[in-house]
Amino acid sequence: QVHLTESGGGLVQPGDSLRLSCAASQTIPHMLLMGWYRQAPGKERELVASISSGGVTNYGASAKGRFTISRDTAENAIYLQMDSLKPEDTAVYYCKLVVLIGSDTWGQGTRVTVSS
Repeated sequence: QVHLTESGGGLVQPGDSLRLSCAASQTIPHMLLMGWYRQAPGKERELVASISSGGVTNYGASAKGRFTISRDTAENAIYLQMDSLKPEDTAVYYCKLVVLIGSDTWGQGTRVTVSS
């Protein structure tokens, strides 16, 4: 079973940048897409950004223009570059893997706090 490990979260000030990483424990056969989701306290989990096996990216409304998703196929990893962070970006960020055959896989999450 593939495991996902996120890293890169932390406490930053408004306007700062962070780069999140998500690494898979092994090569992923039949990958459809990987993505980042986030969940703020008292809110539902929402899409931040995803990238398909073909490299097509999709962004949630809150991420457009400020966040960039990328991947390193050789390292079985995806990244989320977050710029111009705002307090409302405060959340736990989760990595998700969707495959053609089998169940979706979630990472354990990494916490991002944006506060002055």
